[in-house]
Amino acid sequence: MNVFKRELKAHIKSIIIWSIGVIFLVASGMGKYGGMSGEGQTMNDLIESMPKSLQAIMGSGSLDLSIPLEYFGVLYLYLLVMGSIHAAMLGSGVIAKEKRDKTAEFLFVKPLTRTKALAAKLLAVLVNVLLFNAVTYAVSYGMVASFSEGGAIVTELSLMMVGLLFVQLIFLGLGAAIAGLMNNPKMATSLSTGILMFTFILSIAIDMNEKLEDLKYLTPFKYFEAKQLISGEITVTSIVLSFVWITGFIAATFVGYLKRDLRV
Repeated sequence: MNVFKRELKAHIKSIIIWSIGVIFLVASGMGKYGGMSGEGQTMNDLIESMPKSLQAIMGSGSLDLSIPLEYFGVLYLYLLVMGSIHAAMLGSGVIAKEKRDKTAEFLFVKPLTRTKALAAKLLAVLVNVLLFNAVTYAVSYGMVASFSEGGAIVTELSLMMVGLLFVQLIFLGLGAAIAGLMNNPKMATSLSTGILMFTFILSIAIDMNEKLEDLKYLTPFKYFEAKQLISGEITVTSIVLSFVWITGFIAATFVGYLKRDLRV
């Protein structure tokens, strides 16, 4: 519990800053919708006139930007990226910090097994991920509901947040696994965020080129797309793949962390 509390306390400032960033992103994005809501068809025509590559980068796809929830779907892509970066940095940082800060020996001379220490660390960052998700849900619901005029949005937004959480957990596990398996803690965060950005770029490339469709299973950003979630669709394949990645990464974290040489 002491390790758990220490990690929670260490990340208080971080989660506040990231939460402010989420609030700003959603509020400013939906604020732009409010300024252009009377020109919904004009927005759609503008998007359709753009090159397919730019549409893919913006995440507009087949979304109807005159509808508040579908307009939010464009913002959802960037919330996925934001949440994934936050989670990957948490996962890699919480594992690598003991060796980076040269406090590993201090921690492990305590009457505490490595397994319990690692479990407490992962539980603390999981709480941070859930807080990020809760803040995102609250501000998203508040902003979208203010423009929806009583329209039902709870189910669709809930599915979006479930998708966000799965993607967050995948990259949390990725960051933790890389930090647990690598001896160089300075490289863990850089490598995990580098892989994250590669998968994001791959998801854009798939949208631009249908011949790359079979690669969609390699990027979590294709597992939970806004246009599908808004339609109430969440595939079993996406959920199973997510569980496989998360379980595999967490298992690799424990294997690497329990075997690593913690001398500094």
